[in-house]
Amino acid sequence: MVTLSKEEHLEMFLKMERIREFDLRINKLVRRGFVQGMTHFSVGEEAANVGAVQHLTYDDIFFSNHRGHGQSIAQDMDLKAMMAELAGKATGVSKGRGGSMHVADFAKGNYGTNGIVGGGYAMAVGAALTQQYKGTKNIVVAFSGDGATNEGSFHESVNMAATWKLPVIFFIINNRYGISMSIENATNTPHLYTRAEAYGIPGFYCEDGNDVLAVYETMGKAVEHVRGGNGPAIVEVESYRWFGHSTADAGVYRTKEEVDEWKKKDPMIKYRQYLTAEGIATDEELDAIQAQVKQEVDDAYEFAQNSPDPDLSVAFEDIWVD
Repeated sequence: MVTLSKEEHLEMFLKMERIREFDLRINKLVRRGFVQGMTHFSVGEEAANVGAVQHLTYDDIFFSNHRGHGQSIAQDMDLKAMMAELAGKATGVSKGRGGSMHVADFAKGNYGTNGIVGGGYAMAVGAALTQQYKGTKNIVVAFSGDGATNEGSFHESVNMAATWKLPVIFFIINNRYGISMSIENATNTPHLYTRAEAYGIPGFYCEDGNDVLAVYETMGKAVEHVRGGNGPAIVEVESYRWFGHSTADAGVYRTKEEVDEWKKKDPMIKYRQYLTAEGIATDEELDAIQAQVKQEVDDAYEFAQNSPDPDLSVAFEDIWVD
């Protein structure tokens, strides 16, 4: 049973609203040519992201994938700098050089999103080895979608982490599709978390990844195990992306009926109804949070609009360790 204070509940609601509002705005800005490069949205996966990241401190580390807006915002990435990055501006978190798939904030443990499918797994294992070597209590999380778990890098990384008992969680947001490939046609197992058994590590499963409290509870069990020095774990949560794989994907492989059924499970509505029904927050309080977030995204857009383009010389910065 999850026990949280009102402040903690409202913080999670705020972060979920930021993810939703930011990506809805980006979806519009892509069509206006304001956003540079390929973009992938976290709309529909807000609960899966916030419920997981809420357990992490800034001393912990996570690696994300191409659909990394959700985790980045959940771990308090500055919306202005993030918006500027997507617009290719010098004030962006990666100085305008990375775009949507390459945002990071080392000070808050966000070691970067990654455009290579399965590209974050091995780096997460390396970061976890560092934490073990230094004797910290910090943990590392490798976020990915379901499709990436069929990459060789997933199995190699899980095997090494299990063998060395490293403090890393492989967190899978199963949104049912790897681009246009249904998981039913790509994987001969109904649940990805059961792959943990092959490596002698625990697997944790959240059937309703649109319930932020269910995700929080599931992730809490995994964090307790890993932070306790017991080695790695796999977590799988079931969710669904409302939009196509990317801005280039019309989603013709899914029926409108299927998408509409998942939209009925909207994580934002589910959490709002819970907060009001339990007397944790009023509609007026939640409306105020939504208005605050809309203003934050408006301010981020204005900031990005007024930011300068990067000088070409920065293309050769931050390549070497010195």
